[in-house]
Amino acid sequence: MRKKDKRKIPKEPRIKEFTKSPLGRKEKRLKRIEKEFRKGFDFLEKYEKAATIFGTARYGFDDEIYQKAEKLSAMLADRGYAVITGGGPGVMEAANKGAHSVKGTSVGINIQLKAIKEDKNKYVQESESFKYFFSRKMMLAYASQLYFFFPGGFGTLDEFFEMVTLIQTEKIKPIPIILVQKSYWEPLLEWISDELVKNKAINPDDMDIYRLVDTPEEAIEVAEELLEGKTATTAS
Repeated sequence: MRKKDKRKIPKEPRIKEFTKSPLGRKEKRLKRIEKEFRKGFDFLEKYEKAATIFGTARYGFDDEIYQKAEKLSAMLADRGYAVITGGGPGVMEAANKGAHSVKGTSVGINIQLKAIKEDKNKYVQESESFKYFFSRKMMLAYASQLYFFFPGGFGTLDEFFEMVTLIQTEKIKPIPIILVQKSYWEPLLEWISDELVKNKAINPDDMDIYRLVDTPEEAIEVAEELLEGKTATTAS
């Protein structure tokens, strides 16, 4: 546990934070949650073709990662896709920049954070902002017909595993999930195979839910073949 967290540990179940709130405050929170869901779905409904790109909000990876995100985004925008990101810096900014550079539709689904300053990046043309992570995650999960995951931290991995779980449990229809950058994803995928599949925590074919590529060109090829219902040959 981080030192700064030790004094913040709740003394009772976290649900008490909600149920012990005055009635007016609890109702206000519920209405705010409903409002966020409504505005999110209304905002996304207008995009007939969309692709979501996930990835780190930080700048610790090699420049190559950000360049690939920018290039892939431009290629998607050229094909008529609105490019949707979390609207922040890092890979998200690179992806929005790529769409913006070819005069495509560059969209941000932003989160309001206290602990980390994550302003909307300057390449976002259309955006909506959310207070709650769960409502924002719902919007990102339902935003598109293509999902690309670049290297990232806890947030990116959270989104990846949630999308995979929703497909695995048939809570959403199968959609293309494409992982970009083999050097980052291969160790994780090997662990999934060696530990989860080996110990029967998941089925072997659950690993077919996602595809792994190394370049923007491969990502586009796999995406198009998956959308057409063909077997992609460039993914591992």
